[in-house]
Amino acid sequence: MGGPFSLKGRKALVTGANTGIGQAIAVSLAGQGAHVVCAGRRACDETADAIAAAGGTGESLLLDFADPMAASDIFDGAGYSILVNNAGIIRRADSVEYSEADWDAVMDVNLKALFFTCQAFGKALLADKAPGAVINIASLLSFQGGIRVPAYTAAKHGVAGVTKILANEWAPHRITVNAIAPGYIATNNTQALRDDPERAAAILDRIPAGRWGDPADIGGTAAFLASPAATYITGAVLNVDGGWLAR
Repeated sequence: MGGPFSLKGRKALVTGANTGIGQAIAVSLAGQGAHVVCAGRRACDETADAIAAAGGTGESLLLDFADPMAASDIFDGAGYSILVNNAGIIRRADSVEYSEADWDAVMDVNLKALFFTCQAFGKALLADKAPGAVINIASLLSFQGGIRVPAYTAAKHGVAGVTKILANEWAPHRITVNAIAPGYIATNNTQALRDDPERAAAILDRIPAGRWGDPADIGGTAAFLASPAATYITGAVLNVDGGWLAR
């Protein structure tokens, strides 16, 4: 019998699920009973294997959000009730040197694809008059400016805004839309920061929890937001950052 945190009988799509935060979210959702479709531009076999090893069910799906409409036709009649938009890229350069190509690539994957994937998911649920949950992966740079990542910062501010407008429109239809803003998590995306001794030390010194986050810290939060326990939470951008923003 499912409790308030159970995802038993639910079907979820997690984008960017081949590694890092996306992989941890997929494993966490499956751990609560969801069947998880793990999408990525590369095969997510490692994630699917981890889910199976833990006794859950999942599968791999190739989706490349360099095409922002890549997921536009996968939801109709497919039985999804959870969507996690985690796929993202980052390109670093001083703002005075930032190229149009890098700007467009980051905005396409991190914001345009996220919106149109939400749109396709929402259309399918509205047509079926079915409830559901969207969890977008925002960033501390949804609140702060950062340095040398102008497109990423713009896109992640946009993710917060898209989350709120969709929450407003879909709440009457029992579809919640929230975002998680991870702090500094030990993933591929932060490898460059962790490899820079000065930046790494400065970051760690500001985190009250005294450690970089683990992807599983985000996985548990996503599983909660997808669960019946969170049905009155919508339009929130929840920072999971070891206290960074409170500092």
